[in-house]
Amino acid sequence: MSEAISLSPLLGAVEAGRTAGCADLVTVSRQYSAAYQDVVGRQWETGDIPHLAHSPHCDYLVSSKSTMTTIDRKKLHTLHERESSRFVADHPKSAALYARAQSSLLSGVPMNWMKKWAGAFPIFVKSANGAHFTDVDGRDYIDFCLGDTGAMTGHSPAIVAEAVARRAKEGITFMLPTEDALWVGEDLQRRFGLPYWQFTLTATDANRFSIRIAREITERSKILVFHYCYHGTVDESFATLENGSVAPRRGNIGPPVNPVETTRVVEFNDLNALEAALKHRDVACILAEPAMTNVGIILPDDGYWKFARELARRYGSLLIADETHTICASPGGCTAEWKLDPDMLIFGKTIGSGIPGATYGCSEEVAQRISARIHLEDCDVGGIGGTLAGNALSLAAMRATLEHVLTAAAFERMIPLAQRFNNGVATEIRAHHLPWNVMQLGVRAEYTFAAKPPRNGGESAAAADFELERFLHLYALNRGVLLTPFHNMALMSPATTEADIDAHTKLFAAATRELTS
Repeated sequence: MSEAISLSPLLGAVEAGRTAGCADLVTVSRQYSAAYQDVVGRQWETGDIPHLAHSPHCDYLVSSKSTMTTIDRKKLHTLHERESSRFVADHPKSAALYARAQSSLLSGVPMNWMKKWAGAFPIFVKSANGAHFTDVDGRDYIDFCLGDTGAMTGHSPAIVAEAVARRAKEGITFMLPTEDALWVGEDLQRRFGLPYWQFTLTATDANRFSIRIAREITERSKILVFHYCYHGTVDESFATLENGSVAPRRGNIGPPVNPVETTRVVEFNDLNALEAALKHRDVACILAEPAMTNVGIILPDDGYWKFARELARRYGSLLIADETHTICASPGGCTAEWKLDPDMLIFGKTIGSGIPGATYGCSEEVAQRISARIHLEDCDVGGIGGTLAGNALSLAAMRATLEHVLTAAAFERMIPLAQRFNNGVATEIRAHHLPWNVMQLGVRAEYTFAAKPPRNGGESAAAADFELERFLHLYALNRGVLLTPFHNMALMSPATTEADIDAHTKLFAAATRELTS
């Protein structure tokens, strides 16, 4: 304990500096599309919107306009300081490991995102199983982050662990196929409706390869993404709108070129903007999540994808659905649940229960067009593929996951749990008259600091509150609940229980009560 106490001032200073550097995380203006004055918008303006409204894709709640509660920033700061002190006191072994890591790991972490956890340092994990993990200080946590979807299957499902161990004893990688690859490809056909598949190590690579294919067969230079999207570390996707023009996203490290040269950006749910961008006829593909999930949950307007699909065909652009997060909607993601019709599709992270692996699929037409342009002699130097892509270990994990874990029965159990989470948070938002909302997409739920659900990335980013978010995350962490560090997302796994959900509801109620009392 004495070692941890001596480290506390240093770690507190590190955290204070890190927080100060991010204090203005999102400072953008609200950008309302012409379509914003829909029925819900008009009801809101007149004060007639009900507490709980329903859409075909999720439930959401908004507080009554006339009784909004404003957060006292001085109280928030005081509460956050209290929670920060508690965190350091409760995690002496993690503190010691973090201090030790400063001499060998850049920024003291194996991957830079791990700096963003709400405490003064990341907690170090000892073991995990199902929907729980234990840290090196012996503290148990309910995990709603689940590796930001990588462990949506729950941590180390026994049947996957057994398959991986068996495969590891029989050879890990050969740069030759195994029968598991065929089984997985056939299962993906059934789930998503696209006939042809190949494999990568990450969804980022799957997105990159799909973009390359789209550029090759369309002979076009640009891609189109949505404002505040996220598709892994794809260079072209780190672009946003600033005063209506494309610009590098804030924090973009060493972009190879100005994204103006590679990317068009529009707001989600704005069909007029989408058509205007496509009219240039230089867009090879639209890369999109069917519902945005990396700036809160943002659902498509009814009919949006039907018309977007028509526009893509009219102007000769391919439509690529990145289902890496939206697999939460069903065993076949939003593509199956909403009967979408993409030309290509990406699925990564949880496809192998956290074992590195991802896939991209394509239509018959795309397969024929790209196959006609790839020559055997050059197939290994075209920028698609990789030595470890499609390795035997990844495919064994994928097969076990798809066959036994991410099943229809599992989703039938998980989706009601997300609804329970949604309802618990919604009840507390209403009880404390907070101008927040909570959204659900399949087994995923998330609350945001906006009075009504944002319709695009600009609106959602404008509602972000980094200080408030970090307090709520730290409050939960100190009481044994882990949320995703990037926003207020919770994910259900097959191992999540009603008791896990109710534990979060109880602490969320306590946190909001302290904030508003």
